[in-house]
Amino acid sequence: MIIRRVRFDHPDAVKLNDEVQAEYHQRYGDGGDATVLDAADFDPPRGVYLIAYDERDRPVATGGWRSQDRNEEGNEDGDAELKRMYVVAEMRGRGLARRMLAALEEDARMAGRVRMVLETGTKQPEAIALYTSSGYEPCAKFGYYRHHEDSLCYAKRL
Repeated sequence: MIIRRVRFDHPDAVKLNDEVQAEYHQRYGDGGDATVLDAADFDPPRGVYLIAYDERDRPVATGGWRSQDRNEEGNEDGDAELKRMYVVAEMRGRGLARRMLAALEEDARMAGRVRMVLETGTKQPEAIALYTSSGYEPCAKFGYYRHHEDSLCYAKRL
C-alpha cells in the first residue's frame, strides 16, 4: 500500500467520498453525511487528506483530518477532527484502516494538534471496534450530528 497526500477535491478522493456516502445512506437511510466539508479544510498545515493505493495504483482507502478549535459545535482548542475514513469493500480486513489511522494521527501530531476527535454512528460497528481498539474513548458530543441519538463521539490524546 502506498499512501499519498491529495486534495479533498482530487478525482480519486471524490470517487471514494461518493462510495462512503452511498454506504452511509445504505446504513442510515439519510442520504449520507451532511457535514459541510471544503477541500481547503484539509490543506496543510491545518489538515491533510490521504489516499492509499494498491499495487495496481487503484485507490482503496481514504481518510483525512482537519483542524478544529473551540467552537459552538463542541470542539476544543487543538482538536484534529478525523473525517471520511473508508476502505473499499474488497480490501477490508487487511489492516488498511488501522494503517491509515496511524498515518493521520502522526500527521496531526506533527502539525501540533493535541487531540484527535471523531464522530461515527451506532450502525458502524467496524468503525467503533477500530477506534476503541486504537485507544479512542467516548467524549462529549461535537459537530453536526451532536444532537442525533445515533451519533457517537470519541477522542484520543495525541
